Amino acid sequence: MKKILITGGAGYLGSNLATSLIQSGYKVTVIDLLKYSTSSLAHLFNSKKFNLIKADARDERVMKKLLTNSDIIFPLAGLVGAPLCEKFKKDAITTNFSAIEMLCSKISKNQQIIFPTTNSGYGIGEKNNYCNEQSPLRPVSLYGRTKVQAEEKILERENSISFRLATVFGYSYRMRSDLLVNFYVNEALNRKMLKIFEPNFRRNFIHVSDVTKGFIFGINNFGKMKGNIFNLGLSNANITKMQLAKKIKSNIKNLKIETMKRKDPDKRDYYVSNKKIENMGFKAKFSLDDGIKELINFFSYNKSKIKNNY
Repeated sequence: MKKILITGGAGYLGSNLATSLIQSGYKVTVIDLLKYSTSSLAHLFNSKKFNLIKADARDERVMKKLLTNSDIIFPLAGLVGAPLCEKFKKDAITTNFSAIEMLCSKISKNQQIIFPTTNSGYGIGEKNNYCNEQSPLRPVSLYGRTKVQAEEKILERENSISFRLATVFGYSYRMRSDLLVNFYVNEALNRKMLKIFEPNFRRNFIHVSDVTKGFIFGINNFGKMKGNIFNLGLSNANITKMQLAKKIKSNIKNLKIETMKRKDPDKRDYYVSNKKIENMGFKAKFSLDDGIKELINFFSYNKSKIKNNY
């Protein structure tokens, strides 16, 4: 039975991943500061295959011990998003990059890393072309730069896979309402109004459950995929912010949409090709429309305050 370590495993991605891995029979250890949620992994406490450590993934002493007993490492701990990284620049650098550098120095060649980064590293794409794994990286934020540097460090070793994630949406055990699709749906329900700036900026999207499935696909096909980078997104969800708003309006009829002249400090604007991983046999399946319906149901019934990253 393989032993898996997830740093930041109580977060938006990690809580779903840890749950799926336990259900698949793996032994899972999570290290997390539990800064945003203390209950996102509570449903796993009755499993003998699950262990939670409240600690910082930057703590070399703690990490050294945990890494010794791990076959596969998912380094999910990080400051996520351009605004948060700009607000806490030092923490962004030490968590998003320095902790990865330390991790790589402590593990053996036989241990496997599956690393999720962001396709925001593409920055501003060409208007008539999709970004693929060979496209130049032009990150426009500190967040994007730290993740690009971490990916470079991860791929210096052979036994690693890097997934460049599209913008994630959907329900998670540790919910976030600040991610673009989640935020738009929540605003649409509560305010009956969406105010959109840079409406023609393009994004690719993927449901959080498809991210988890992609990670497990990486475990099951590690030998064929190691040493490579893969975009991980929903191919028919390469759309503009305005197109996303109109999809939401088709589910919330009385929704009003207005455009604003405000500039987006995070200038990302690109479509992304996911053909490389699709050619390996994996394809994201959870549609944007299904995700919007899921989020409408969640936000309609959930009235508790969600603690976001920023």
